[in-house]
Parts: sequence; structure tokens; C-alpha cells
Amino acid sequence: MPPREIYLLSPKYLSPETIAVAFAKTSRSPLPFRDIAAELTDEKSSQFHEKWVVGYGHASVAEHAILHIAIENVSRIAIECIESNRLASYTEKSTRYQKWSLDDFTIPPELEGHALREEYVRTVRMLFQAYTDSLTPVRGLIEVKSPRRENESEQAWDRRVRSQYVDTCRFLLPAAALANVGLTANARVLESAIRKLLSHPLAEVREIGETVRTVARGEVPTLVKYAEAVPYLLETSADLGARTSHKSQKRSGADWCRLVDFDPAGEMRVLAAAMYRFGEQAYVQALESVQAASEPERAKLAESLLGRLGRFDIPLRELEYCTYIFDLVMDQGAYFEFKRHRMMTQTPQALTTRLGYAVPRLIAEAGFETAYHKAMGAAAETYEKLAEWNPQVAQYVVPNGFNRRVLARFNLREAYHFCQLRAAANAHFSIRRVALRMAQEIQRVHPLLSAYMHLPENETWQDLEKKYFTTVE
Repeated sequence: MPPREIYLLSPKYLSPETIAVAFAKTSRSPLPFRDIAAELTDEKSSQFHEKWVVGYGHASVAEHAILHIAIENVSRIAIECIESNRLASYTEKSTRYQKWSLDDFTIPPELEGHALREEYVRTVRMLFQAYTDSLTPVRGLIEVKSPRRENESEQAWDRRVRSQYVDTCRFLLPAAALANVGLTANARVLESAIRKLLSHPLAEVREIGETVRTVARGEVPTLVKYAEAVPYLLETSADLGARTSHKSQKRSGADWCRLVDFDPAGEMRVLAAAMYRFGEQAYVQALESVQAASEPERAKLAESLLGRLGRFDIPLRELEYCTYIFDLVMDQGAYFEFKRHRMMTQTPQALTTRLGYAVPRLIAEAGFETAYHKAMGAAAETYEKLAEWNPQVAQYVVPNGFNRRVLARFNLREAYHFCQLRAAANAHFSIRRVALRMAQEIQRVHPLLSAYMHLPENETWQDLEKKYFTTVE
């Protein structure tokens, strides 16, 4: 019997396209991977991809070509499009741990030569100045609440208090704020990403798409050779946009989190799928068995499925047979963290100032509330002027504190991941509020299987709302 071998085809010595071909050829070649790779050149790899990937549509081959792309000084509204690809990995500059300078913002290309350019710049500079001005009083308040510990270094104390006051002041930062993001993706995903970027309504995003395509062609020239704007995306977006009202309806009370759809039999389906996996019966038989079981019997089965979960364990995939749809309203800062959960299906609406804004309690306690309201009011005024001309460009001027709608569909397994991660004590208070409220709704309709989520004890979303906000709309 041939010996087992596991080794790396290193990108230090082989191009991404060559590695992809080496893996692809194993379906028809008996040779070891290293021998296949040794016979390849960049030219031969390109010819292979031109024939099989481009010509015959074997796009899965491109998944073996991995690229790491650094994207710097792009707006946070552009990052939303960059990070909208489910099967890629991203790490971005955090508003929780870093501070922004007064000039760290973009001016949309559409505004060049436009009458509203100066008002846009004036408003964004005002927001950045308000953000900068808020840092000192809010930090002073945090230092009083979290005094330096005995034997704690100045640097350690600074790190401990920084996230607390920066967490609060970030509500003033507009979507025009610049950030960096690291992108890792295979060539198949990257080609799709470039097409989306090139089809975006914002010029900045299209320019980013052009540059990403140029950079990618340097490494995988064949695999992204035909990445172009997609008429379907362009025309469908324009058509549906023209048919839809752009006026947001004001929400009221606690309707910011609505479980609009779920499977009443979801728990039965999950338990039946678990029995199916570890048994030999047909699914229909497994489902009938669960339905016929008593409540205590189903509880025991649920305990067998989930009772051994540790804090960092991932539940079995059978939880994916139970799904939920939520209609949510959250502040833009919270949404920027929410969007990272790409296993969900998310449908965000455009960013506006029409759903009100949150007021962090620390802003009020630090004596900065009047300046905060003034900044938010000015942003809303400029937004409306811009939106009358171009609603897409108007998004740049909207601060993190304003609320945004997003529709999200996901399964119970993803619910475990999201709710546990984002409800944890070290998460930002805005997203913690969202995670706890969603967990509450899931527990209401599916108490048997959601009971094993590891959530903070004796803490509710109402507690967080009262502790961290004076107003949430």
C-alpha cells in the first residue's frame, strides 16, 4: 500500500494559477501533486484555464487559486460591497480600537464640480470635528468610572479605557470615513466580487473594482480575465429602484426586531434529522417518531443533541433544518458588525437619516449631548439635500448613530454562532442589544433547542438599552 503523504504546494514557489491546475489535473492523472506541478509552467497553466475554466465552465478549478489583497483608504460604505461576498475572508480597521483623524474621509467622485460638494465637505468635516471633540470628555468620564488599577501600566490602562470611550464616540463617524480591509478569496469568488464592484451604483466602488481587477490579473490573469460589469445587476437595480418608494416609514416602540417568519415544526425537523443521521430509518419515519414522542422524551433527545456543547463548540449541522427571518432596525455601527455574519442571507436597505438615531448614555453624561444632536441634525439636513439629487451618494454623510433596516434569514446553527458571539460581554453594546433580542425571540418560538445557547446570565436587551442609551431612535 502506498504511504500516506500530506504536504504543501507553496505559493512561495508556485503561482496561484499553477496550484489550481495541479489540483485540477489529479482527477485524470495518477501522478502525485508535486509531479504534476513540476511539469507545469505559467503559460501551460494559463492555457489549461482558458480551455477548461473559461471555455468549458469548470469554474470550481478556480477555487484552488487563493489571493490575499490589501485594500486601503476606502470608505466604509464601499467596504459593505467589498465584504458582501459570502465565501471570502475579511479583516478591517476597527472603529472600536482605533481613532480617526480629521481628514480621514473620502469625497465621492460624483460630487466633483457639483453645487453640493462644498456643503458635503463642510458637513463631513463638522462630523469629524464633533467626533474628535467628543473623545476627551467621554474619555475623562470613563477614566473616573474605570480608575487605574494598582500596578497597572499606563499603556495597559489606556488600552482598557480606550475601547470604552471610542465605542461611544464612533456613533458620530459618517460612512465617508476611510478604512483598510484585508481580503482573502479564491479566484472564483474574486471574479464574482469584481463583477459586483464594477456593477455598483457608486463611482468609488466601481473604481475599486477596476483596481482589484488589475491587481488580481497580476496573479491570476486568466481566471479574472473576463470579469466585467453585469448588465443584469445594473438594469435590475435601476428598474426595482424606480418602482420602490424611497421614503422610510417611522418605526415605533419595540418593533425594531420582528421575527416575521419561522418554521413552527422547526424543532421537530432538527430532532428528526439528528435521528436520521445516527440511525438507519427514512426521514419521514424519524419525523413521525419525534412527533409521537412525549415532551420529556423530546427534551431528552434535545439534551443528547446539544447538552454537551461547550462555550466554543459548534453545533451539529442538523440545526440548519430550522430557519428564521427577522426584520431588523439597528444603528449603522451595529449593522457594520452584523454584516460580517455572511452565512446569513441579508438584505439591507440603503443607509438614510430617516429612521432616527441612537444617543449613547455616555455622550449625555459627558455633557456632549447638545453638540451630538447638533451634529446629527446637520448630517440629516445635508443628507436630504443630497438624497434629492442622488440617494446613493447621500449615504456617505450618514453617521454610525443613525438607524438602518435589514432583513435577515438564517438557520438555528447560525443563530447559535451569532447570538453567543455578539451577546458576549466583550462585544459592542449596540450589537449585544440586537443579539439578545433576537435570542429572546428564538427562545420564545423554539424553547427546546435554543435553551442550550451560552448567553450572559441575568442580562436582557432591555438592561443594555437602559444602561447604554438615552435614546435608540
